[in-house]
Amino acid sequence: MNQNPIYFDHAATTFPYPEVIDVMKEQLATAYGNPSSSHALGRKSKALVEKARRSIAQHLGCQAKEIFFTSCGTEADAWVLQAAVRDLGVQRIITSSIEHQAVLANVEQLSKQNIKVDHLKYEIDGEISLAHLKKLLEGSDQKTLVSLMHVNNEIGNLSPIDEIADLCQEHQALFHCDAVQSIGKLPIDLGQTQLDFLAASAHKFHGPKGVGFAFIREGHQLQPMILGGEQERGKRAGTENVTLITGMAKALDIKFDNLSEDRQKVLKRKHYFINQIKKAIPGIIFNGNCLDDTKSADHIVNIRIPVKETQEGMLLFKMDLNGIMSSRGSACQSGAQTTSYVLKEIYPQEDLLPNLRFSFDASNTFEEIDHCLRELKSIVEQNPV
Repeated sequence: MNQNPIYFDHAATTFPYPEVIDVMKEQLATAYGNPSSSHALGRKSKALVEKARRSIAQHLGCQAKEIFFTSCGTEADAWVLQAAVRDLGVQRIITSSIEHQAVLANVEQLSKQNIKVDHLKYEIDGEISLAHLKKLLEGSDQKTLVSLMHVNNEIGNLSPIDEIADLCQEHQALFHCDAVQSIGKLPIDLGQTQLDFLAASAHKFHGPKGVGFAFIREGHQLQPMILGGEQERGKRAGTENVTLITGMAKALDIKFDNLSEDRQKVLKRKHYFINQIKKAIPGIIFNGNCLDDTKSADHIVNIRIPVKETQEGMLLFKMDLNGIMSSRGSACQSGAQTTSYVLKEIYPQEDLLPNLRFSFDASNTFEEIDHCLRELKSIVEQNPV
């Protein structure tokens, strides 16, 4: 096995920046008080939590009081979706069938509670149909929540969240956006884009695992999902994890300080990968809109590989043996041996070849891409269709 693993799975998780680790070490050693305690150490921890909240809000163009810390993006999604029905009187949810399971599983549960669920149609390659969204919004007077992710975690498609937000406002619908794949990677201004709710997770932007946040626009009174204390202004019980929160804020500081430069670096690596794999492996198929920079995230390329279907489960294994780490899709579904539900949804008429998702970071090198493509080409040549 390659002694220097090559990591192309940054959509699944990212390594924590060294500066993030340093901040968390310092916090653990010097600010270990309970943020709810009134003594000096407690006040110091509370100050760190609130400083992190203000910093995150500033990056996103919102108010600090609209940021609520959670354990992850999945928790944030679940809280918003369930509380919107319970507390805001939502009777209908409009979503797509290629959302992350954090949304789909909660929507399915809510559908069993007599909440009407409408799924959007797609244009070519999984692009959301704004015309269909408008038709659905015009077709009912029920209190509606639209739930659509900013960046699809498997194929990288970008949702036009400004246009979606405008349509929702025009028709008095709420808009919830799972932004786990975009926060820290793409600019977003919540002062301009009128989302009602947003979910994010620190480990997707070089922060620690086990912490995320929900943005809840002022005026929406969601009740807590976790009871037992008055933390997070009474919205989420449990002692705040000061270490992870400060690490998350530091990671987002670094990402936004370098956002433009990092985006250019990642795009160069994505373009190089696409151009070189076209030459190396004839017959490669690109999923979603990853060939169009205006409709796809900078960091994700999802491809179908011209190898025998029997190699479906072996591709990742063989790549891993050669020190190259990628994925077939969502890490949350990594135990499943069936073809991606996202690809089945957007290409229902096609016999799908085995697929791989490569997700890049500014830290990746062109030499790593070259090595990856040599190994992948060798696997394809040994197992042709």
